[in-house]
Amino acid sequence: MRRALDLAERGRGFVEPNPMVGCVIVKDGQIVGEGFHERFGGPHAEINAIASVGGASLEGSTVYVTLEPCCHHGKTPPCTDALLKVKPARVVIAMQDPFPKVQGGGIQILASHGIQVSVGACGDDAARLNAPFAKVHQKGKPWVIAKWAMTLDGKLATASGSSKWISGEAARAEVHRIRGLCDGVMVGSGTVKLDDPLLTTRPHGPRIAARIVIDSQATLATSSRLIETIAEAPVIVAVAESARSERLERLAHAGCELVVCQGSDHADRIEHFLRQLASRGMTNVLVEGGSQLLGLLWDTQQIDEVYAFIAPKIAGGSNAISPIGGHGVSNMEEATSLVRTDLRSYQETICLHGFTDFSL
Repeated sequence: MRRALDLAERGRGFVEPNPMVGCVIVKDGQIVGEGFHERFGGPHAEINAIASVGGASLEGSTVYVTLEPCCHHGKTPPCTDALLKVKPARVVIAMQDPFPKVQGGGIQILASHGIQVSVGACGDDAARLNAPFAKVHQKGKPWVIAKWAMTLDGKLATASGSSKWISGEAARAEVHRIRGLCDGVMVGSGTVKLDDPLLTTRPHGPRIAARIVIDSQATLATSSRLIETIAEAPVIVAVAESARSERLERLAHAGCELVVCQGSDHADRIEHFLRQLASRGMTNVLVEGGSQLLGLLWDTQQIDEVYAFIAPKIAGGSNAISPIGGHGVSNMEEATSLVRTDLRSYQETICLHGFTDFSL
């Protein structure tokens, strides 16, 4: 199963909104076939693993797969049909599929045909691997990844707003890699006005992330680099119902996709917007600031994963900007804890990576 999980990881960035899945087939104590879901719309892991055997008999084999085999017709036929044809004696499944059209159905079909089925081997690892997929189907929202770069004294920018560059080139290259695995890169309107970012991936990754701006009053300038490069990657602007119609028309004419967010306050509107992104097929959304947007997402417990890049620099200044704005907590014991943390080094910059304790 560990090998199947390693194979599944190879699909990251290529298969979404599908889950990452790996499959290993063992017969007579030897691995005879393996495969993974390589791209969205392509054959599933089980099909690729069966094909890798080259037609040899798999009767009596054991199939290890990281996610319950599908049992419905989608872009591809059911994997349960393919497994029944090759007649394995046993199928070992890491986790049940949270997708409503499967959700135990594949397990039931295999078991009803006399195949021994077991579920849960490396289940925690499989659940972590496909937590974004599970969140979309269980909560109706994409997996939200927060990224920021800060000085050693915790400053996102100086009091004047200067922030280029806090982190080094190697760290910035890692951010581009992460962008290339996501469906969207989100910032607030203040960040666009201050930094005029591109938010593209250089070089291109497996996905072309939409550039997303939270801009309640539709103030995004058509002269911004986001709109000037709209042919390279789409721009989605989240606006409030109170946004002026002439501003909306201007942005629509420039090629932006506008999403009117419903709700009585910022918390309601961001909740509505995240659900809209999931309905558009987005699985992973990277949030790159600024402080107000990150604070809103933190206060409303929308953030699942964190990349905090820390540079060996001291900015100082009581009015300098910290990464997380919002209301925060009153007592330190109420602070959000990151779990499953790890430290990574990118030349002079350190990255603390982890998951919020309220994420799936």
